[in-house]
Amino acid sequence: MAQALRPNTAGSLFATDGRSHPLQDALMAVTFALGLLSFITSFFHSLHLLTSWAGLVALGTGIYGQWISETTRERFFLILGLGAAGVGFMIGMAHGGLFGGIIG
Repeated sequence: MAQALRPNTAGSLFATDGRSHPLQDALMAVTFALGLLSFITSFFHSLHLLTSWAGLVALGTGIYGQWISETTRERFFLILGLGAAGVGFMIGMAHGGLFGGIIG
């Protein structure tokens, strides 16, 4: 009997299905980068506009990315990016918000 051989990805954190997912990879990269930017800039009170907007955009791309993700690798980095974006967004909102000082 002939048996189809597949790579053993059951125990791998970065398991992939062997196909290219350019949209999912782009959303993953944008979410992770903006989430990291939002988290790091949240330590500086005067950067609340950058922090809150980067966090908001990262939350939007991350939620859509989770919805259409297909591999564990994509979901792993999306969750990391979403967590960092959530923390950064909330701290940015506490420091002045999306329009703090510009409107009102």
